[in-house]
Formats: sequence, structure tokens, C-alpha cells
Amino acid sequence: MSVKKIPSVSAFRFLIHSTKILKNPLPFHHKNFETKGDTFRLKLGFGKSVVFSRDAGLAQYALQKNHRNYTKSPIQTRDLVKYVGRGLLTSEGELWQKQRKLIQPAFHKKQLINLLGKIKSAINNELQKIETGKPKDIFPVFNDLAFQTVVKSLFSSAVDQNDINKLQHITESAQQMLVKELRQPYLGWWFKLSGEIGKHIAETNQARAILKKLVNERRQSAKRENDLLDMLLDARYEDGSAMADEQLIDEILILFTAGHETTSNALTFTCELLARHPEIQEKLFAEISEAEKNSESLMEFIKHCPFTKNVIEESLRIYPPAYFIDRVNIEDDEFGGLFIPKNSSLLFSIIEIHNNSKYWDEPEKFKPERFANVNPNHYSSQYFPFGAGPRMCIGNNFAMYEMILAIAEITKTYKIAEKITPIEITPLITLKPKNAILEFNYR
Repeated sequence: MSVKKIPSVSAFRFLIHSTKILKNPLPFHHKNFETKGDTFRLKLGFGKSVVFSRDAGLAQYALQKNHRNYTKSPIQTRDLVKYVGRGLLTSEGELWQKQRKLIQPAFHKKQLINLLGKIKSAINNELQKIETGKPKDIFPVFNDLAFQTVVKSLFSSAVDQNDINKLQHITESAQQMLVKELRQPYLGWWFKLSGEIGKHIAETNQARAILKKLVNERRQSAKRENDLLDMLLDARYEDGSAMADEQLIDEILILFTAGHETTSNALTFTCELLARHPEIQEKLFAEISEAEKNSESLMEFIKHCPFTKNVIEESLRIYPPAYFIDRVNIEDDEFGGLFIPKNSSLLFSIIEIHNNSKYWDEPEKFKPERFANVNPNHYSSQYFPFGAGPRMCIGNNFAMYEMILAIAEITKTYKIAEKITPIEITPLITLKPKNAILEFNYR
């Protein structure tokens, strides 16, 4: 088979659509996929380009089968680092391997059982903020819920609310700044000159100081909470040493960044979908009512909610919070007849893969049953809500347990009023919901 060059989209097309791309790049990319094929190169000017792909085979090849030739892009290993440090999400090579090996045990299912009570408590506290009987934007509630869940899982109840508010504000504003840097690279000089980047880095240092204070307070108290912080403090490298404080703070910052926004997005999209499918709400209610009668523990309850899990899986298919995954190939490569020169920046469009009729039957339809009674490996080559391969999200089980408990609590307590208008999105670092105006009423 002859090897071909990747079809390209000109820098001119990119520039004339730049205003629309800034607001929402997905329609522009979708049109290019439809006209150029499942993999195309977008030229950005000045010799720079990005390869976009919705080829599930190529994604699996780069993330899993030939992952050693594909590293994370400078977006994560350089741009994000200045706001969250070098932790699992942003590190590569030896440091990543060392940290993954150290932290992985804290996220094993048997360890997460100890956190379920804290997760449930955080969920119940935040869901009380839902105002019933009138349409409201539900995203802020889920955003607080997901952030509080990470806080309680890390620090139990020992955090001042002012500190929580500061941490949440700093985490979210740093991400918004990074979006501006990525979408408007031509303004990089201005962001530096105006002091805007410096302001966010200063705020990040404030967050680090708050976290350092919390870690020191835990050490001095000598009290065990059996939370994630205890697990991270207990973790030891092969030589018996513990994590250095700066590394520990990096990992905690990344848990805040990666652990709350994706979950709040997913919960919001799931409720948006349920508002458009009242029959699925009733099916969920029946399952959850039965599960509560037959469960003596939260883990048992989760196991008795397979349809709830399917609903969340289907929501993650249609609206994957991590809707793009980036990689750079170290050496020249070839896949499916296309030549990929070394140092190519690749962006895998997970949202395009998840909504492609080549891989899914009626992808535009919300059909949770497609995940029922299916071998876990059945969709592994075309379903990437948490990534794939060695770099798959370490918190995938944590997130899934949290979402099952949250959707169960919502369904048990409320009915979401039916809604028929299209679901709106805002693609930033993650795929965020827009105008998620829903009405909740007590059952």
C-alpha cells in the first residue's frame, strides 16, 4: 500500500473563520472532516500545523498500541504546567512513570470504598442548593458539587469555606486564561506584557500556599482521616521516601483541575439528556428504589445500579468532557496509508469518534441500553471518555462512582421537567454545557 500525505486545510481558511473558531471550533472541524476525510492537517501559518483525526483506529494506535512513540503536547507539558505544576496530568517519561506507580494504589477500587461516605455526604450537601419549581441554570450547583467532592475526598472536613472558594476561583480562572492563550496564540505577547499571565500565576501561588497550609495542619494533627491526603502522605517510592512537598502540591492541584470540571460537565449533560427523556428518568427511579432496598453498603448500591451506569456512559459518549486528546509523535510514523512526520501535533476528536455512525448505531440518539450486557472490551476501540492506554485517567473509577451516586440521589429526590430545545455547548479546555436551564420538582 502506498503511503500518502495527510490532506490539508489552508491557513487562509483558518484565518477567515478565526472569529467563529474562537467561539466554537467544532462546526469548523466537522466540516473539514466531512470534506477532507477522517484525518486532516490544519495549517495555522508560520509553518505551524495541527493534525486533526476522528479515526478511532489511529486514536487507539497512538494512545495504546504504539503509545511509546506518542507524547503529550506542549499544551499540557508546558502551557498548563505554569498553572498546575508537574503532576500526573502534565508530566512525561520517568517522572510520570514514577508518579503513576506511586499514586495508582490510592485510586484502586478497594481504597475508593473508604471514600464513598465522604463523596455521598458532599453530594447530599450540595444538592440541597437546588431550587425547585422554577427554571434555573443547574451547572453552578454541579460545579460546586464536584469541587466539594474533591475537597472532602482529599481533606475530609478540615477546610475553611473561604479557602475552598479561593481554590475554586483560582482553579477555574487559570483554566479560562489558558483557553484564551490557546485560542488566541497571536496575542501571546500581549498577555505577557499586560501582566495577565503574571496575575494568574500569582493566584496559583496563593492556591499552593493554601494547600501547603492544609498539608502541614494534617501532619501536625497526627489525626488519620483515611482520605486521599492520608493515602498520598503514606505513599512511598521504591527507595522508601515520601513525595516532596512541592510534588505533593502539584498532584493535589491537578486533582482539583482534572477532577472537578469534567465531572460537573458530565452531570450537567446527563441531566440535560434526562430532561429530554422522562421515560428514562422513570426507569432510573425504579432501579434506584430497588437498589436501595437490596443494598447494605454504598458499593453494593452502586453494583445494583447498572442502568444508572449505562445512562452516564451514554451521556459521556454524546458529550465527552475531554472532547479532544492531544499527542506529538517522537519518530516518523504511518497509519492506514497516511504518513505522519515526526513532531506532528495530533488532536484526536473524541466527540467526533463518539458521534460517528461508522462506529455507533444511531449515534445521534440517547440510547443507554447500548451499553447494557456488553463485554467491557466491546467498545474499547471506539469509546474514550477517560482516554486509553497507560495514560488513561487515573480517577475514572472515582468519577464514575461519584456520578452514579449523584444521579441516583437526584432521581430519587427530584423529577426534571421535560425540555425539548436543543442542548447547547461551550467547547473550552473541556466540553462545557451552556444555558443548562432546567426545572427540578420534588417527587
